[in-house]
Amino acid sequence: MKFIADIHISPQTVESLAERGYIINRVNEFISFNAKDEEMLDLALREESTIITQDLDFSSLLAKRGMSKPSVITLRINIVKPDRVTKILEMILPQIESELNRGSIVIVEEDRIRIRKLPIEI
Repeated sequence: MKFIADIHISPQTVESLAERGYIINRVNEFISFNAKDEEMLDLALREESTIITQDLDFSSLLAKRGMSKPSVITLRINIVKPDRVTKILEMILPQIESELNRGSIVIVEEDRIRIRKLPIEI
């Protein structure tokens, strides 16, 4: 599995996940850090990567476009310190791999994980 981390995901988290064998890059390694969300979706689709973000807009963009990929992990947690984000991702990634491979939106909250399969009908 490959991942693209949105600009709000710390380089420390990206580095830690890469050290643990995940193929992960920050979005600004491919396109401008201030690129539109649509550009990042297109990039993730081309790169066959899952987006890791704190931005809520990706779910609605996927729904509007009727897309079944790329998968998106949206972090909706209160404390977003890099070590905490890294720990959460390390814990959940093995559990949600099959859903990500099929095409899903995964919303990670403080006390639960919600998974919605793509495409989303609106």
